[in-house]
Amino acid sequence: MTTMGQLWANTGSTLATLMFTYTIFRQWFPHVGDHLEPFFQRLFSRFYPYIQIKFHEYSGEHFKRSEIYSGIQSYLSKDSSLRAKKLKGNTTKGSKSLVLSMDDREEITDEFESVTVWWQSKKVRNSRPSFSFYPAADEKSYYMLKFHRRDREVIIERYLEHVMKEGKMIEMKNRERKLYSNTPGQNHRNQTKWSHVTFEHPASFDTLAMEEKKKEEIKNDLVKFSKSKDYYKMIGKAWKRGYLLFGPPGTGKSTMIAAMANFLEYDVYDLELTTVMDNTQLRSLLIETSTKSIIVIEDIDCSLNLTAQRKRKKEEEEEAGDEKKAVEKKAVEKKMNDEGEKKESKVTLSGLLNFVDGLWSACGGERIIVFTTNFVDKLDPALIRKGRMDKHIEMSYCSFEAFKVLAKNYLDVEETETCLKRLVEALKEEKEEAKKRVEEEAKQKKEEEEEKKRKRR
Repeated sequence: MTTMGQLWANTGSTLATLMFTYTIFRQWFPHVGDHLEPFFQRLFSRFYPYIQIKFHEYSGEHFKRSEIYSGIQSYLSKDSSLRAKKLKGNTTKGSKSLVLSMDDREEITDEFESVTVWWQSKKVRNSRPSFSFYPAADEKSYYMLKFHRRDREVIIERYLEHVMKEGKMIEMKNRERKLYSNTPGQNHRNQTKWSHVTFEHPASFDTLAMEEKKKEEIKNDLVKFSKSKDYYKMIGKAWKRGYLLFGPPGTGKSTMIAAMANFLEYDVYDLELTTVMDNTQLRSLLIETSTKSIIVIEDIDCSLNLTAQRKRKKEEEEEAGDEKKAVEKKAVEKKMNDEGEKKESKVTLSGLLNFVDGLWSACGGERIIVFTTNFVDKLDPALIRKGRMDKHIEMSYCSFEAFKVLAKNYLDVEETETCLKRLVEALKEEKEEAKKRVEEEAKQKKEEEEEKKRKRR
């Protein structure tokens, strides 16, 4: 009597024989093989319980690298380094670290919701000659996902989404953060409107000269925002937040922005409004910004004529104005226009308001918009109201607690009292030296005056 094991062994042997015969037959009779292929696939699927999905490295026009492939590579990198026996190291563009991935023809397993899947790294040789301007490589890499057909629903509906989400998070964590600035001019053609350098500012909240309570409040607000994707979706608002930093010059507004970017690991977009030609270009710049970024407009009160106070002042000057100055101004403007040196921005207050929280502000998510100003009272109330600039942070002069941070940063002094004594002594010495210099200058001036009087006699 035939046992179950023998039955499966005979079935497997028969299938292997059929597949081998089919392969030889197709090699010699390719056209007939194409017609028989669906039949063999159906026959094979009845006895083979696994489903396979391929994710190719390059797809589409111009040989563009697939984002899905990159996401899978990042996702598998954490398991590949622990489980795979053969690894290969790659340097991905925009990544600050080496990416370890499975070598060719290597396989690892993964588990999700008690379901086991198999990932394989494979290559297929391209036998067709290429006449394209973008020639294909001799070999094409791809990942193959294999799972049991009973787990199809779990894999298709939840696992693949989980892989892409985790892969993107790993990519964002390993990416090289950038500082962007908008390039001036109207016609960019196919070139990007943003140019960038690597963001390497060392500022952090630990070295920021500010009261500890205030720093913790800002940090908690940033963390809460970064984890509030579902909340913003629930209330029907774009996932963004506005910060207004105001205070006298030199109080650390730019340092605060760098500390915020380093704390959240965000990119920074430094937007120069004076080089933006109109509202349309402003919207285009917004669309090209990435998620997990801080969009900064520094000294917004000086960027453009966007405040109500300046508008009233301009109207008063035009009514009362000096005719001579007006004529000279027109002549200078005409000359600059003729020489092509003056390109006036046509960005309006309305365009900037729409940029901050209009319909276009919802393109993308997880963005922070920061305005800085030395004179908050000059800004139009519509620009800084809550909902646009959600949090107002005053950057004032150094308090005693902030001074302790500065003393530790610059002098590596933990004992503040000793540091203060040194500072007081240094100020006294400087005061005495200044007093002596003033007395010497007064004495010298007096001698010069007496000398002049004697000469006149």
